[in-house]
Amino acid sequence: MKKQIITICGSLGSGKSSTAKKVAGALGYRHFSSGDFFRQVGLELGGLSINETNIRAETDPNIDAMTDQKVRDMGKENKVVIDSRTAYHWIPESFKIYLDLSPDIAKDRVLNNIKEDKLRGQSERVFTPEEAFQKIQERLESEQKRYWDLYRIDNTKKENFDLIIDTNKNNLEQVVDIILTEYKKWLEN
Repeated sequence: MKKQIITICGSLGSGKSSTAKKVAGALGYRHFSSGDFFRQVGLELGGLSINETNIRAETDPNIDAMTDQKVRDMGKENKVVIDSRTAYHWIPESFKIYLDLSPDIAKDRVLNNIKEDKLRGQSERVFTPEEAFQKIQERLESEQKRYWDLYRIDNTKKENFDLIIDTNKNNLEQVVDIILTEYKKWLEN
């Protein structure tokens, strides 16, 4: 049975959070970001950066367990947009979206996000696109390993999703329009 829940996954820097916020606003739905939740966990663990939290999660399964439980709890709600790398898995009756972006393009976007995180006290301590790219690779490898070890899932497999959008070929407004159009079709079928 379909739920009025949209789950947005995607590659690093693909615009998951920005897209989820805009889609939620357009629909009048609630927005939840597992990345923001994960960052909050890092802050509570002593001000860890996102990469440091990922590394800690490799040996402390409670970090992923807390995040995953929060995502599952969100799946009990209605009219919510969730940006998360695993929500599609936990909420299979959701409209599942994958935002795609090549790592080469993502590195500049991630550098800008890291600079914004610095303002929130979670800097990854990088200053160049090359350093940002390295952090992208480390984070991706850590997440992929954990998701496979914990759940035997590969969140980059496109067949897991109802809609795939290249965020390099489409700007944010176009991505939101595509999602809104396809989501309405999905609900009707």
